[in-house]
Amino acid sequence: MLAALGERVRLARLRRKLTTTTVAQRAGISRTSLYNVEAGDPGATLGTYLRVLAVLGLDKDIDRVAADDQVGRKLQDLQMDSPPKSGRTAAAIKRESAK
Repeated sequence: MLAALGERVRLARLRRKLTTTTVAQRAGISRTSLYNVEAGDPGATLGTYLRVLAVLGLDKDIDRVAADDQVGRKLQDLQMDSPPKSGRTAAAIKRESAK
């Protein structure tokens, strides 16, 4: 997954005809860090990925990650439909916490 992301970042850089030196300087990182991102190195920090994406104008894409979590929402809905595990009603729990 990271290798594929790194490759997409590299291709985005090449499509913009930007050198590794230019992107690294604009991102405030070393060229080695940029190479790590483009190689999909798991040691590269999320912040480094975000800096590179920002330089390439792709930082808004990160907002889409897990934006439509259908499985998580379904699990959340199922939990809301089930009674509290202690057998107490929500009203009883609320009264106890108000004391």
